[in-house]
Amino acid sequence: MPDSRAFALDNSPEGRAREPLAWRMAPRSLEEMRGQSDILGPGSLLERMIRADRLSSIILFGPPGTGKTSLARVIAQTTKLPFYRLNAVTAGVADIKRVIAEARNLLLNPGGRALLFIDEIHRFNKAQQDALLPQVEDGTLILVGATTENPFFEVNKALISRSTVFKLEPLSAPDILQILETALTDRERGLGELDVEIDRESLDYIANVSNGDARRALNALELAVRSTEPDESGRITITLRDVEESMQRRAVRFDRAGEEHYDTISAFIKSMRGSDPDAAIYYLARMLEGGEDIEFIARRIVICAAEDVGMANPQALVTAEAAYSAISRIGMPEARIILAEAVIMVATSPKSNASYLAIDRALEAVRSRRTGEIPYHIRNAPASGMRDLGYAEGYRYPHDYPGGIVRQQYLPDEIADERFYEPTEHGYERRIRDWLDALRGGGGSED
Repeated sequence: MPDSRAFALDNSPEGRAREPLAWRMAPRSLEEMRGQSDILGPGSLLERMIRADRLSSIILFGPPGTGKTSLARVIAQTTKLPFYRLNAVTAGVADIKRVIAEARNLLLNPGGRALLFIDEIHRFNKAQQDALLPQVEDGTLILVGATTENPFFEVNKALISRSTVFKLEPLSAPDILQILETALTDRERGLGELDVEIDRESLDYIANVSNGDARRALNALELAVRSTEPDESGRITITLRDVEESMQRRAVRFDRAGEEHYDTISAFIKSMRGSDPDAAIYYLARMLEGGEDIEFIARRIVICAAEDVGMANPQALVTAEAAYSAISRIGMPEARIILAEAVIMVATSPKSNASYLAIDRALEAVRSRRTGEIPYHIRNAPASGMRDLGYAEGYRYPHDYPGGIVRQQYLPDEIADERFYEPTEHGYERRIRDWLDALRGGGGSED
C-alpha cells in the first residue's frame, strides 16, 4: 500500500519528545516554505505544478537543510495520487518493483499512476536507476528525486532527460532566523511550551554559522535548549556561549567528490587569476577545512602560475613548484602556510597568458598546416656525409656575434614570418616585449 505515513508526525507528547525539532518544524504547505523564491515563488513553474497536482518527474538538488525533503512532504500532503517514499541508501531494485506493482494494481489504484519520492537518489547504482526508466517514461511513476550532489554528474542521463531539475539554494540568514523564531513560539510542534529566553545576538549567530542549513540551525537550537537547566521559575536562558558550544564550529559545505569540489576549485583558480588574494586564501581555507588533497591544490597553483602569470613574473612558477615539492615532505598542518604563500604570490603577481596562447597557437599550426622542412642550416649533422648534403651548412653561432645574437631563419619556410609568442606589457614581460620588438625590428647582427 502507499506509504501514506511517510512524513507523518507523532503528535503525542512521547512522539514530540522523540522526534527532532527539525523534523517536527518541517513545512506543511507551500506557504510555510522559506527561501527558494526562484523556484517556489507565486506563479513559478514548480509552484503551479504542485498546486494543480499536475506534477511531472522532477529532481531536487541542493546542499543539506535547504528544503528538499520538506518540499517532498508538502507534495505528499497535497497530491491525490498514491505517494511512496524510498531512501536510496537502504532501498533496492526489489523495493522499486514493489512500488511499480502496487501502482499498476488497478484494484488498489484505479488511476494507475503514483508519486515516488527517492531521497539521496545519487546513491542508486546504474541498475537501480535503470529499473525506474520504463515507468517514469510511460508515466506510471512520477519521480521526485532529492540529492545533495549535482544530478548532471551523478544521475543516469536518461532519467535526467525525463525529469525537470530544480536547484535549491542555501537559505539566507533572515530566512533561518524566521524559522528559529517560529520554532521558539510554536506550541504544537516547536518549543513554545517551554519558557525559553534567548537574545537576538545568539539567534543571529545560529542563523549565520549554520551556513544556509535550516536543519543544522534547528538542531543547534534544540541542543542548546535541551542541555540547559531551567532556573527556579522554569525559565531556560540561552546565552551566546551555549549556542557556540552547541554548534561547535561553522559547517563547511565541501564534498571532495561532488559539485562543491568543482565549484570551490573553480572559484579558487579564478580568484588567483583575478588578482584577489583575499578570496583566493578564503577558498584555500575552505578546501583545507573540507579535507581536500593538498597535492591536488598545489597542482592547481602550479598550473595557474604557468597559465595565468607566465612570464609577467617567472618567479611565480618557481614559488608554486617549490611549494608543491615542500608540502609533500612536510604535510599538514604546516603545509597550509606554504600553500598560502604560493597562493598569495600567484594572486598578487602581474598576469599574462601569452605563454599559454603561444603554445596553443603553435600546436594549432602543427595540427592544421603544413609543418614544412626544418631549415638545413640548423639541422643536426653528426656525420661528415650529412654535411656534404647541406646539413648544418651556413649555421651562424650566436655567441660569435655582438650581444650573443645573430639574425637567421629558424622556422620552416612555410611559416617563416609566423609569430606565436606575443608578450604583453605586464610585469617582467614588458622587458621581454621591448627586447623582442627591438630584435624583430632589426636588432642583432645580420652576419
